[in-house]
Amino acid sequence: HHKLCHTLGGSFDLPHAETHAIVLPHAIAFNARAAKVELAPITELFGGTNAGHALHAFATRCDAPVALRELGLRESDLGRAADLAVKNPYWNPQPVSQAEILLLLQNAWAGEPPAF
Repeated sequence: HHKLCHTLGGSFDLPHAETHAIVLPHAIAFNARAAKVELAPITELFGGTNAGHALHAFATRCDAPVALRELGLRESDLGRAADLAVKNPYWNPQPVSQAEILLLLQNAWAGEPPAF
């Protein structure tokens, strides 16, 4: 999550807090496959069966930003962003691939619920 947000902020000049708020539900949903027990309290607090989906629904209900396109990221930048995000990887609970990060970014760009 953090590396992806810094990639988006540093390479595409997106605002820090809003970028984190938008990406967090998607990153949590992605990592839930490997950290379901650790994320269970979030799922219980917000309801549902997936912590990332629950956070996205909460953000939507609160009228918080949910789409990277609203921050100025162009759809044509998503491939480059995914490439940069997986370059020089470091530990993550769920192993990452360029294709999965691209899918995560596509949903975050469009404001859709997490894909995972």
